[in-house]
Amino acid sequence: MNVVYNSEHFSILAYPAQEGFELVDKECSRTLFIQGEVAFRFRQAIDAIPEEERDEETIDGFIEHYCEGVSRPIRFH
Repeated sequence: MNVVYNSEHFSILAYPAQEGFELVDKECSRTLFIQGEVAFRFRQAIDAIPEEERDEETIDGFIEHYCEGVSRPIRFH
């Protein structure tokens, strides 16, 4: 696992062996794991954000929109 993005509100963790990403919404304690084609398209979308617009607000907004309605609550066992 590699942390590829970390802000006050969100984190993106990469899992190279599974070809996936975990998107973590820290405020809502929710997570979304994506892999395969979905992870590939997510990476393309992040890479398509112009360099001059790659700030915390833009990336956090993108992740928030991406996770809307599909992320699951984080549960501790």
